[in-house]
Amino acid sequence: MNFDHLLTVSFTLFAIIDMLGNIPVLISLREKIGGIEAWKAALASGFLMITFLFVGEKFLGVLGVDLPSFALAGSILIFIMGLEMTLGIDIFKADGGATGSIVPVAFPLVAGSGTLTTVMSLKTEFDDWVICVGILLNVLFIYIVIRLLNPIEKLLGKGGLLVVRKFMGVILLAIAVKIFKSNLK
Repeated sequence: MNFDHLLTVSFTLFAIIDMLGNIPVLISLREKIGGIEAWKAALASGFLMITFLFVGEKFLGVLGVDLPSFALAGSILIFIMGLEMTLGIDIFKADGGATGSIVPVAFPLVAGSGTLTTVMSLKTEFDDWVICVGILLNVLFIYIVIRLLNPIEKLLGKGGLLVVRKFMGVILLAIAVKIFKSNLK
């Protein structure tokens, strides 16, 4: 096992998933949808990443969707979430806790177009099994962060969460615009 490759893959996915930066978004979504089931969100995220590792480009090709179009669609969802956080408005209507744990938490927030594109692009440099282990390590971290949302919320307090939520809303808007711009060509 090449430990350096595993570290590179794991930290690349860690950075692109950005679970720590997503904490305010997750807390906001948890309040809106009545709870996030950590195991469902983590399992769905892992499933999406591993599936895209092996069949992502083929699956999109069968649907007649290219990677830039997929990324554009994900950027629109991220943009809407950023608007909600920044402006304090509700656009996303929850279908209930079970569905909310998968959409929008597992997709597009955790395993969004950026993450899935990254997973597919890692194949050009690393073995599939190294990528799978990197994904599994990140799935464990996703589960832990979602499970610890209550203590994190208590630590930050209402005022701290409001500031972080507005700030992260602007960051999400910027990320969405960047993804949109880079895939518009």
